[in-house]
Amino acid sequence: MKVQKDLIEKAKLIRKYCMISTTEAGSGHPTSCMSAADLGTVLFDKYFTYDIKNPLNLYNDRFVLSKGHAAPLLYSLFAVAGAYPLKELKTLRKFGSRLEGHPTPKYPYAEAATGSLGQGLSVGAGLALIGKREKLPFKTYVLLGDGELAEGQVWEAANFASYNRLDNLIAIADINRLGQSQETMFGHHVDEYINRFTSFGFEAIAIDGNNLFEVDNAYRLATKNKTGKPFVIIAKTFKGKGISFLEDKDGWHGKPLKKDDLEKALEELGEVNDKLRFELNKPVKKLLPRGVKSSKSVKLSFEKDKAYATREVYGQVLSEMGGINQEIYALDAEVKNSTFSQEFLKAHPGRFVECYIAEQNMASVAVGLSRVGKIPFMSTFAAFLTRAYDQVRMAAVGRANLKIVGSHAGVSIGEDGPSQMGLEDIAMFGAIPETVVLHPSDAVSTKKLLPLMTEHVGISYLRTLRPKTPVLYEEKENFGIGGSKVLRKSSKDVLTIAAMGITVFEALKAYEELKKEKILVRVIDCYSVKPIDKKTLENALSETKEKVIVTVEDHFAHGGLGDFVREALGDEEGNVYKLAVDKISQSGKSEELLDAAGISAKHIIAKVKSLIYTQRI
Repeated sequence: MKVQKDLIEKAKLIRKYCMISTTEAGSGHPTSCMSAADLGTVLFDKYFTYDIKNPLNLYNDRFVLSKGHAAPLLYSLFAVAGAYPLKELKTLRKFGSRLEGHPTPKYPYAEAATGSLGQGLSVGAGLALIGKREKLPFKTYVLLGDGELAEGQVWEAANFASYNRLDNLIAIADINRLGQSQETMFGHHVDEYINRFTSFGFEAIAIDGNNLFEVDNAYRLATKNKTGKPFVIIAKTFKGKGISFLEDKDGWHGKPLKKDDLEKALEELGEVNDKLRFELNKPVKKLLPRGVKSSKSVKLSFEKDKAYATREVYGQVLSEMGGINQEIYALDAEVKNSTFSQEFLKAHPGRFVECYIAEQNMASVAVGLSRVGKIPFMSTFAAFLTRAYDQVRMAAVGRANLKIVGSHAGVSIGEDGPSQMGLEDIAMFGAIPETVVLHPSDAVSTKKLLPLMTEHVGISYLRTLRPKTPVLYEEKENFGIGGSKVLRKSSKDVLTIAAMGITVFEALKAYEELKKEKILVRVIDCYSVKPIDKKTLENALSETKEKVIVTVEDHFAHGGLGDFVREALGDEEGNVYKLAVDKISQSGKSEELLDAAGISAKHIIAKVKSLIYTQRI
């Protein structure tokens, strides 16, 4: 009974500060925190193993708050665990506070940025996968809300977790019945959730999530689970639990208590001892993730008179880098024989993660890998990354270290048609602050750029091509993030053609034809789209007669190379002209499609001539 009374008092302390912090902030979700206060209290008081001084210790248990709007619960749990004084909870949501409205990396105890619902179980699955693969003893706990169980990604993650036999993963579903605007899909019909999770291969138990005895028993069973199945606790709870005028009442989602209501609630809660603390279990040892290691010593070489598809080179280089850097993992969405990540699978099967056709889950699993120091390279067709854009956006919020490779970029893929063509990918990745976007044109530039991605900390994206392209560069050439290559240059250049990927070769064809007519142009391979090589572009603009740059790209017109060039040059006078894909394409041969899109050598020549004529009138 003493233990039970102690837990009751600690749960009251958690509820108290979830209310106080949100009232102080003037916003937040206290009732969503209060439903899960008992679940969090028992976990932290009896089962959670954690080194407060070293959040990245690989022997720590992991706690992922998938229902990120319940951030005050997370913050209160760690405060009562002694991570910082309770008074810091009053800085919730204030400018400059690390206790933001939803968890971000400012808060060192958050495993991932959450708040876009449905992603936490995937992150947890990524963490648990590393625990399994690398024989680390930690458990991964994921607190889910019942509202987010309508998200398809949750079930992608459930499928992935059971397939990979992640019995070190414990999901806790807080079934508090009330969503933001109405009752959740199944309300308190917990059997519906049991049926769904068990059908996805989980061990499942239904409990009263506000009954401390039942919560304790559920964690005891979950932590002893050795069935080869992930475990889920379906916890029937009440939103606003503990305060009569909040409990199970609609209309309180995302609403803090006003000061007079807070006083009434605290009076009902009764006397609470602010000195109570969780005594977290201590990890058996400390092991921190290794730092970033260079992967530059790739020995792969290419024959000068042969052509190579950059997607194939990606697979070969990734495989070699995996032999140099043991932290590299490869994730693929069941297109490994097209992205050529199968080369990594052959060489390093223990670090290859098959995610099947579930790109959203793949992206968030990669976030989990990144959190424990891995360098995840995730690949699929560039077109299919569109469905994982929110996951990448949240990865950026969470400062995750993801390496993303999109194959089959542009209309140049040919006969497969428009559904397979990545034509908006640069716009997507370029829009996110602090990302790197690269588009190599040949085998050598691909080989040189991929190791740079491992050294860059953050999100980097590389496009690869389906068609084979000639070897353009010598092995001795150096490449850098933010660089470019001037391929043709003279003192008599009339203007500049800036290209990337497949259009580099169209620009070179155009150069040769224009040269026959004694029209000299400068040609630049803008292999680094973001950051772009501003200095080289400025020099090209100032050193050419007509002060004009024509950009050519196998990408939709908005948000691609042309816009990055314009932004770099502050193009207020209209010195940059874009040739880009401006309509939905079709099936056909690569050459036909480049021509139909208006980005072939023929169209480049026509544009150059029209500009020379216009400028001279």
